[in-house]
Amino acid sequence: MTAWDLVCWVLICLLGGIFPARTARRFLAAPKSRICVAAPCLVIGAALGMPTWVGDGNPLYLFPVLLASFLIGYGGSRLARLVVGVIFFEWIIAWSMIVDTRAVLPGADGYWGAVAWKLLMWLAVWLVMRRALPEEGHISLSRRLWALIGLLSLAPLLSELAFSLWDVRFYTGNIADGIIDAAFYTLLPFQFISAIALLFAVVLLSRQQALEQAQQLAEMREVYYQSVQREQAQARRLRHDLRNHLTALSGLLARGDAAGAADYIRALQQDAGVTAGARWCENDTVNVVLAAKSHDAAEAGLELSFEGALPAALSIAAPDLCALFGNAIDNAIESAQETDDRRILVRARADKGLLMLRVVNACAGERRRTADGLFGTTKADATQHGFGLRSMREIAARYSGTLETTAQDGKFELVACLPLRQQENGSTPNA
Repeated sequence: MTAWDLVCWVLICLLGGIFPARTARRFLAAPKSRICVAAPCLVIGAALGMPTWVGDGNPLYLFPVLLASFLIGYGGSRLARLVVGVIFFEWIIAWSMIVDTRAVLPGADGYWGAVAWKLLMWLAVWLVMRRALPEEGHISLSRRLWALIGLLSLAPLLSELAFSLWDVRFYTGNIADGIIDAAFYTLLPFQFISAIALLFAVVLLSRQQALEQAQQLAEMREVYYQSVQREQAQARRLRHDLRNHLTALSGLLARGDAAGAADYIRALQQDAGVTAGARWCENDTVNVVLAAKSHDAAEAGLELSFEGALPAALSIAAPDLCALFGNAIDNAIESAQETDDRRILVRARADKGLLMLRVVNACAGERRRTADGLFGTTKADATQHGFGLRSMREIAARYSGTLETTAQDGKFELVACLPLRQQENGSTPNA
């Protein structure tokens, strides 16, 4: 090998792994450190410059190193990184064996020709996955689905590792040729296609899960909104019956039955509709949510304070508005109950074409973000909880808005900013 060949080989090892490494970024989250990104690039690049054929033991040594590079070079759950690492090992090694074993592709009998064929396939996979997944790190699967994909990937993985254990030097003539031809013409192409199919399965399962979660969140918002509507109807009924209640109280007091009047007042106070009748802002939907959540906060020993003003008409659908404010305050109540600071601050304002919501409360312990960038639930059964932030983020995204959360120094802060649709007269009507 000449000095120029050595330089070219080093450059290929350094740069050749970029396409597969970038492809993996569409399935996994980015690492916390940018330095870690180089690990999968270097390992996969080394695989590019490594001749691989049936009976070659190099894949046995590459396999644990590649998995380690995926654990180091990407973020997200450990199971997801391991499964994606296994799938990438499968299609990379399968294609390398196809190119190097029989050299049936044009120009593949030479070293650089084989490298060129590998690079072309890596580029093709990157382009296909880029089209299937426009955004990087956008895959979100449950642990069970990742485990299922991992089980499905075991068959091609074990077959490839078995190929590495077949040392054809111990066979002669037709036996060796038969083993190689069987692997090359049947199993290796099947393994390569199976690995690519597993990547598409991850994409499809992620989209299906996202649709199911969106449907679940929509149903939860509707149920939530219906409960608020019932409270609002109850408040209207109480206001309508207020004259009758005053008449009854006057009658009790006129007879000198102070105890009976006190019992009557206590019974009215226990009715949720009385609390719902308080006016926090001009918007009826937000007003009822704030009134109901203020009642919940008081029962939990917390103090809910509201600052700001909202008009009666907003261009955000009432169920979305209800879910946005309700979930934000519900999370604040749940978090603040575990602390000594019993205050919850809610600020909301519609100004300059934007609805701005800010909720600040105390939080105990360290809050960690999940793979989707949000803070996970603190409840034991995470599969049945933790939908509030996801629902709010989905609402913000649907209105082309933003939702940001921070947790530091014992304080949790949520800030949502949603554009409002303006009419020609400057008002923002209810949707």
